[in-house]
Amino acid sequence: MDVPTVRPRTEYRILGDSGIAVSSLCLGAMMFGKYGNPDHDECVAIVNRALDAGVNFIDTADQYSVGESEEIVGKAVRGRRDDVVIATKFTIPMSGRPNDRGHSRKWVIRAVEDSLRRLGTDYIDLYQAHRPDPNTGLDELLGTLSILIQQGKVRAIGSSTFPAHQIVEAQWVADRRGRERFLTEQPPYSLLARGIERDVLPVCEQYGLGVITWGPLAGGWLSGRYSRGMEQPSAPRNRNMFARYDLSRPENQRKFDTVEQIAEIARDANLTMAELSIGFALNHPAVTSVLIGPRTQAHLEDLLGVPEVRLDAETLNRLDTIAPPGFNATAADGGYQPPALADAGLRRRHGRP
Repeated sequence: MDVPTVRPRTEYRILGDSGIAVSSLCLGAMMFGKYGNPDHDECVAIVNRALDAGVNFIDTADQYSVGESEEIVGKAVRGRRDDVVIATKFTIPMSGRPNDRGHSRKWVIRAVEDSLRRLGTDYIDLYQAHRPDPNTGLDELLGTLSILIQQGKVRAIGSSTFPAHQIVEAQWVADRRGRERFLTEQPPYSLLARGIERDVLPVCEQYGLGVITWGPLAGGWLSGRYSRGMEQPSAPRNRNMFARYDLSRPENQRKFDTVEQIAEIARDANLTMAELSIGFALNHPAVTSVLIGPRTQAHLEDLLGVPEVRLDAETLNRLDTIAPPGFNATAADGGYQPPALADAGLRRRHGRP
């Protein structure tokens, strides 16, 4: 397909206290590979088009298409490595073996070597814990990541979808134990998932963490993909996230009311739903960069102009009325359920009435 050759204005921001300049849009590679777009050539073209448009930040994870996404990113940046800030993640199980997951030193040291090989590089700019691991202490994790920084395999470290208290605890552990500290957090943030405004974003501002938000379109709810009266969408590959789309749940039916009102605001502002939604996330002073995850080149082209969107106070005030600050449409939209909520056994005294 023909693509525009005009290079749009690109905004760069400093990623927390790291000193690294990144584009305000970060290209998410979750859809690259067999669980999204299996066409490697098209995925490589998406990366190169984004880089040509001024995007210099790419985020992937070892778990995306079980390593295939990292391999595609590695192909795409070959010959352009110095122009790109590459972020990847670990934690999520990579096989059925009990130790191929989590934050143990045994796994993280192996995981980083696997990611370096797939990416075809000798260093990772930002290495992130994909989710909290209740089985491994933060000192163990930060101690391991500190070794990787000292070895030159990793330049900076961060967390993803951590609750505020663990973000704070990680900073304390780093300070008291002389470890490298997390410099970034990657939380979900959209007009349907504003929960991080309560404490995660203020904590990140307090500790000088860069914030890379994911899910600005709320998994398609804010892109016009879902409409009232539609049939139940097929279950996502991640069964844990099915609650976000299960239309038999009243809370998801209520999303339609919110989405329809947001669509009206977008029309009044002469914006698409995607432009409004991504512009909203970029407007928060704590947010450094917003992840976009196109599956096709056409999806990418729809999003490349978004950094120029500036929402006025009236529009933002109307959005606050419809989707209040600190509001999550459903618990699943928050991206992570603490073990104390997910496991009933952790909140009951066994053997007592």
